[in-house]
Amino acid sequence: MKLWLTCFFSILCATAFSQEKEVTGIVFNKDTKTRVAKVNVQNITSRKTVYNTFKGEFTIPANPGDLLVFSKPDMYTDTLKVTGYAAMAVYMRPKAIPLQEVTIRDSFLTPERRLANTQRDYSKIYGSINNADLLKFGPGGVGFGLDALYNAFSKSGRNAEKLRNIIDAEYRQSIIDYRFNKAFVQGITHLQEPRLTDFMQKYRPGYYLVLSLGDYEFINYIKTNLKRYLRHPEAYELAPLPQIKWDTDTK
Repeated sequence: MKLWLTCFFSILCATAFSQEKEVTGIVFNKDTKTRVAKVNVQNITSRKTVYNTFKGEFTIPANPGDLLVFSKPDMYTDTLKVTGYAAMAVYMRPKAIPLQEVTIRDSFLTPERRLANTQRDYSKIYGSINNADLLKFGPGGVGFGLDALYNAFSKSGRNAEKLRNIIDAEYRQSIIDYRFNKAFVQGITHLQEPRLTDFMQKYRPGYYLVLSLGDYEFINYIKTNLKRYLRHPEAYELAPLPQIKWDTDTK
């Protein structure tokens, strides 16, 4: 009787010991050598399944000879055979090819940035713009501003003022172009060339209108003028140039 009990408990302990065996390991990306998380690990021999941790680590009951299948949607499935209880290093190959990191910088300058660059390039003509008042008020009383006198009476000062006016006028037009651009207008009007250019030339908004209207109001402005354009496409047409006939006869 004691012999049977001894054999029974020996078999029970051996079975329990065999069931407690576990295999551990870490899953790596084969290309980058970084750890891979959320990998499904399945022991197809025992039908047991686990997910590895966010650190890429996994623990699953297995014995030598069992087959472990590692799978993840963006990785190629890999199957490994358990050879022992030492920690496993699993390398999975990604399906997508990792691209080199590219830094994209904005090469399109807004009108404000272009104006700032222009003012920096022409700093000489903009240097005295903040001191352009003719009269100056200070501790000693009222006096004349030298910068204002220079701009008013010197030839170079007048030329600098003209250049500033040209730059400012171009800036206002660039503000209009920045908001009233072809891609934006076409997306609202669905006009095709050459009608798109014709519409934009005839109903080009003014500088202060562009600044004062919000996005919703600006879209309504374009839609309202589109209705006018579709009703009378010939409106605002320039008068044809007069035909000039040259008399080639010489007397």
